[in-house]
Amino acid sequence: MDIDAFARLSPTTLADVLTRDRVMDPGIRPLWSPMARLAGPAYTVACPAGDNLMAHISIHRAPAGHATVYAYAQQRGIAGFVVDGVIRDLAETRERRFPVFARGVIPIPGVRKTAGLIDVPVVCGGVAVAPGDVVVADEEGIVVLPKGQAQAILAQAAQRADKDAKTTLAEWAKAHKTRIDELTRSLGL
Repeated sequence: MDIDAFARLSPTTLADVLTRDRVMDPGIRPLWSPMARLAGPAYTVACPAGDNLMAHISIHRAPAGHATVYAYAQQRGIAGFVVDGVIRDLAETRERRFPVFARGVIPIPGVRKTAGLIDVPVVCGGVAVAPGDVVVADEEGIVVLPKGQAQAILAQAAQRADKDAKTTLAEWAKAHKTRIDELTRSLGL
């Protein structure tokens, strides 16, 4: 799978051809900027609230290039983190320019006591994420492409982006006005 091809398209472009249930809650956002777009297969981790043992274990188990959760991970080739929760050590991740998407920052350390789950389906930001699904994240949002459909979704989004790039502003404005006028009439406005 050519992850660079996914990274060339924004989550906005991909969302144009996805259903809403594949777009994460906007409360999960980049924690520093400007941040490069994150794209990679998902390496999923489920941790109980306040316990990050499984996140630490995932650092050593996730294959290079995957999007997962946690910071020595960068040296192992992890592409970045998407966390449905809060993190700490933001200054270090920003200094290293490591992509981290989360709900916020907290100075309290997590405990490491409870076994959670690794490399299993999880729900993150309201989206069902299976191991190997493709995650694409940037300042405009986070989308998850199911592994078995990722290539087809990529092709469809790339085709749409190419068509949009070839459309002049005048052509777009004319087509847009026609669509809005039709909607206005159909709603009796």
